[in-house]
Amino acid sequence: MTDRPADGDEAARPAEGSGSGALVPAGASIDPDGKGSAAYWILKSTLSPMVRALFRPTIEGLENVPETGPAIIASNHLSVADWLFTPLALKRRITYVAKSDYFTGTGVKGFVQRGFFSGTGQVPIDRSGGKASEAALIAGAKVLQRGELFGIFPEGTRSPDGRLYKGRTGIARLALSTGVPIVPTGVIGTDKIAPKNRRFGKLHSPTVRFGRPLDFRAFAGQSHDRAVMRSVVDQVMASIQELTGQVYVDDYAPRTIIESTS
Repeated sequence: MTDRPADGDEAARPAEGSGSGALVPAGASIDPDGKGSAAYWILKSTLSPMVRALFRPTIEGLENVPETGPAIIASNHLSVADWLFTPLALKRRITYVAKSDYFTGTGVKGFVQRGFFSGTGQVPIDRSGGKASEAALIAGAKVLQRGELFGIFPEGTRSPDGRLYKGRTGIARLALSTGVPIVPTGVIGTDKIAPKNRRFGKLHSPTVRFGRPLDFRAFAGQSHDRAVMRSVVDQVMASIQELTGQVYVDDYAPRTIIESTS
């Protein structure tokens, strides 16, 4: 598969209107400024110089991220550090959904996590409930409706072994219902900085690589067609794999934030 939809070579651009079957009705009441906007930029301006000096991350393909308008940033998920390095790489604010555990932790670690995720306006999602995926999609649609960037990990959870797992179709439903482009993003090396299930990592220079935007507006109105959604997700995952070079696993990773039966 290529990093472009099969119907043409036109570069992705934000749609002027939402596609059929929009998750957020027209005129819905949302925060026009985005919760935590000021805290986001204060935290970013404070952390960015220190993180860049300490880890010296490599940023590639930043020109592929639209300078204005809504877009979905779809990335592989290796580590909790992905939430740090991807936003620092971007010139624009990005909002993610995050499991509610990050907002309710105790002790020093819980305090730091709660301050970081709450202060930057990230959206808590309870993954134990049956409506968790729907809540995540609605939250994403609201962010996109404001003309902002929304970050999604299509795998739904961190990779347990560094491989790239099959993507869930929630991202396809969101893209097809809103008409916004998807920017495939590859993150490399963050699992060395903050390994899963380990207390300490090591200093390492990660890479954040943004690919060419994918435009799926030709499939607008087909967000309930399982075959179409699976095709969209597979193209996104293939593009991410091209950016990271990961081994692909045609199976779902356990525990997901955004999922849809397919």
